[in-house]
Amino acid sequence: MSSALAIAGVTAVLRDLLNDGLINHNVSGLLGSTVTVSALPPDRVVPANGTESTQINLFLHQVTFNTGWRNHALPSRDGSGTQRLSNPPLALDLHYLLSAYSAEELGSEILLGYAMQLLHEVPVLDRTAITTALTPSPAVDTTLPPALRALAECGLADQVEQIKLVPDPLSSEEMSKLWTAVQSHYRPSAAYVATVVLIESRKPTRPTLPVLTRGPVDPVTHLERGVVVQADLLPPFPTIQTVAATSGQPMATVGATVEITGHHLDGTNPTILLSNSRFEINQAVPATGGGSSVKASFTVPSVPAGLYQLALQVIPLGESNPRTSNTLALVIGPEITTAMPIAVARDGSGAATIVLAVQPPIQPGQSVSLLLGTQEVPHGAITVATGTLTFAVAAAPPGGFLLRLRVDGIDSPIIDRSAVPPAFYNYRVTIT
Repeated sequence: MSSALAIAGVTAVLRDLLNDGLINHNVSGLLGSTVTVSALPPDRVVPANGTESTQINLFLHQVTFNTGWRNHALPSRDGSGTQRLSNPPLALDLHYLLSAYSAEELGSEILLGYAMQLLHEVPVLDRTAITTALTPSPAVDTTLPPALRALAECGLADQVEQIKLVPDPLSSEEMSKLWTAVQSHYRPSAAYVATVVLIESRKPTRPTLPVLTRGPVDPVTHLERGVVVQADLLPPFPTIQTVAATSGQPMATVGATVEITGHHLDGTNPTILLSNSRFEINQAVPATGGGSSVKASFTVPSVPAGLYQLALQVIPLGESNPRTSNTLALVIGPEITTAMPIAVARDGSGAATIVLAVQPPIQPGQSVSLLLGTQEVPHGAITVATGTLTFAVAAAPPGGFLLRLRVDGIDSPIIDRSAVPPAFYNYRVTIT
């Protein structure tokens, strides 16, 4: 595959191809003046003094996505967005405008004719031509600008697809719009498309191992079991359908029991896999289920508050290798562990200081605030992990207030959902 320099590499190869062709056909001798090949915007071809030289100009006026290759590649990352699985190429088609300039009568027509003949005779940019055009001789290399010297490493000659040149007829309306957009005087022109340029990242990916067998191998026949058909609407694999705390809270807290429902959850060594990309946590927690195929549970470990991905790994009955279920989200929230209720006295300036013990410990970078009734009191930046938070409430109003802790937008539990009707927990502070 090519690098990001491939677009400039194609332009450089085409310019070199046209330049060599004009020299081989002695077009300069035919016109009686030196012929050059440029790759400039049309408004910069003719200098400010208005003296028009004899030249061919190649202008890249549009870059489009190649639909065939764009729909070919697989997703480049896994569901969590952290692991890079592949480097799908950026497939591009380059649209060029070939224009002829000359101060002599019929000069531009002669130039355009030779240029179109050259591109017609070379419909494919072969790898040898690309290498020759982009790898100058050592004597010339030292005089080239750094940008042109860098094109030798663009990898254009090594990409899996070769560059093909296709005429791109433009209507009079499209041509008029194009020349109007570049704010330049019209010159005899022809349009071409160079397809396809494949630009690929060289970042490392997570490789996959090849498949050893399609099922167990029969010890007598040495044949693979192959595909097994099951007459059932449910897939015969561990599948999680719901994840919820048994307390009925919208989030789970450390030490709480979380119940999982689904199907084909029974087997040996059931394990909950918890992962959080922000804190780079990948933790296995033993699961319990009593052999039920539709239900399992586990106790939330001491992990930072946040959004987690949850999956169940189990060895199904009759099999020897573990299988992993689909992934669902689990919100683990903070909890105030200070004995409640508490009383706080204001100082001489009317400010109150509230100190709370929390679990799990707050991690550096997490956003923390205290919800004091209907007032939100932000905490300062957290630089080290801590289980104790101190909130300074300026101009604290006297009275009794309910307390909630908010960490990264997740509130600590405040409603007792087991009560009928629901009631608030006694997380209260009295400010005097």
